[in-house]
Amino acid sequence: MTATPEDPVDAIAAAWKRELPNVPVHSIGIVTRVWHIAKLLGDDRARLLRDHHADMATLDLLSTLRRRGKPYRMTTRELATASLITAGAITQRVDRAEAQGLVKRTGRRESRTVDVELTARGRATVDDLVGAVLARECELLDGLPRRQQEQLERTLRLLLDHLSTVLGADRQPGHVGHSGTGHGP
Repeated sequence: MTATPEDPVDAIAAAWKRELPNVPVHSIGIVTRVWHIAKLLGDDRARLLRDHHADMATLDLLSTLRRRGKPYRMTTRELATASLITAGAITQRVDRAEAQGLVKRTGRRESRTVDVELTARGRATVDDLVGAVLARECELLDGLPRRQQEQLERTLRLLLDHLSTVLGADRQPGHVGHSGTGHGP
């Protein structure tokens, strides 16, 4: 894979280097491309989910429960924490998924805690959605040889670790089905 001769990101960096010669511009080539890649992948995932009559929030909820393992059950508080969203937002997601027969609520007698559990339909749905998302993302990455994909993964991991440390951010995002901060199934 090679960059196009008139790469717009390179042109932006070159223009800023010309206009502000004393300002470092090397970040433009990385940051602008990362933002653009994230947008392309996010838009593609949203389209794929629409084609499957789902959305990012539903994928996030169902995949968080599915990754938990049997019995595919979590409290609403655990779901909110795992998704990095508010309890109110989790309640809305659970309400929608419950109305579609994808999850069910169960209460605990010893407290006011509410558990949310995948139904058989919810499990089949999330398995189909995650399978479709991951197959599509692998297809999109096939433009790079496997060795370059592995190298890119290592480099991005290092960058994420560094930025998380420098910015004091949580490394949570990035798993499949995560839409709290930006997307992963």
